[in-house]
Amino acid sequence: MADFVEADNAEAIIARIETKSRKIESLLKQYKHVEALKTALEGSPPKTRDERCKSANWIVVHRAIMAIKDIDGLLNALDAEYYDILMKYLYRGLSTGDRPTCDQCLKIHEKLTERAGLGCILRCLTDTVNTV
Repeated sequence: MADFVEADNAEAIIARIETKSRKIESLLKQYKHVEALKTALEGSPPKTRDERCKSANWIVVHRAIMAIKDIDGLLNALDAEYYDILMKYLYRGLSTGDRPTCDQCLKIHEKLTERAGLGCILRCLTDTVNTV
C-alpha cells in the first residue's frame, strides 16, 4: 500500500500545488500547452487522502486539460508514463457534469484510448488506492 501523507501535512502539499499552478499559468501564457499538462500531471495524484489537496490538484490539471487544442499533438509529445494518470483525470472531469469539461475530456479520452488501449481504462478504474 502506498505511503500517504497525514492531514497535518496537507498545507505543505497545497503550497506545492499552488507553486505548480503558477508555473502552469506561465507555460499556458507561452502557448506551451503540452508542457503545462505534463507539469500538472507530475506528482499526481498527491499521496494524500485529503480531499482539499485532491481538489486543488484537479483545478490545476483541469486548467491544463481545457487549454489543449491539438489532441494528437499532445499524445505524440506526451510520454506513455502519463497515460494512466491522464485517464484518471479525464474520468474526474467527466464526473463534474460540466458540458465544456465533459466535451474536452471525451475528445481526449477517445484519442488516448486509441493510443494507450483498453488496458489504460482498466488500470484507471481498478486502482482504488491512488485516486484523484
